[in-house]
Amino acid sequence: MSQSTPSPQPPTGRPGPSRHDDGRNAWAASGTIFAGILLLVSGVLAVLEGIVGIARDSVYIVTRGGYAYNFNVTAWGWIHLVLGVIAVLIGAGLLRGAGWARYAGIGIASLSMIANFMFLPYQPVWSLIMIGIDTFVIWSLATYHPRHSHQSGGTL
Repeated sequence: MSQSTPSPQPPTGRPGPSRHDDGRNAWAASGTIFAGILLLVSGVLAVLEGIVGIARDSVYIVTRGGYAYNFNVTAWGWIHLVLGVIAVLIGAGLLRGAGWARYAGIGIASLSMIANFMFLPYQPVWSLIMIGIDTFVIWSLATYHPRHSHQSGGTL
């Protein structure tokens, strides 16, 4: 009675992810889900912020002269409304696992970051919070690699 040992499998040509990559990818995968939720919530808040800006100019602090990105508050309201609607749609796409949503999420978070930077004089604290959220969204969507998750048993 002899026992045969299994023959070694030939290499596939692709090295598997290291333990370090698995840990980072798990963080990024969780971050991607959280980024989708953040895009949904921040999109809804941007829509509400846009509606307020369109309806009432007196809600926001209006800067006086000399600001390079000086739009009236109604224009800022429309900018935030449009970015918010797009962010909600992309956030829903991320939570559904749509492949296009990762790239679109990076794009809309980048546009949102730029808009909030230019909106700093009107709502400084809120703009800084949104810039931080957009930074996290961009990081999590840019560092997550879904093809690694299929090897390690992930679902996203």
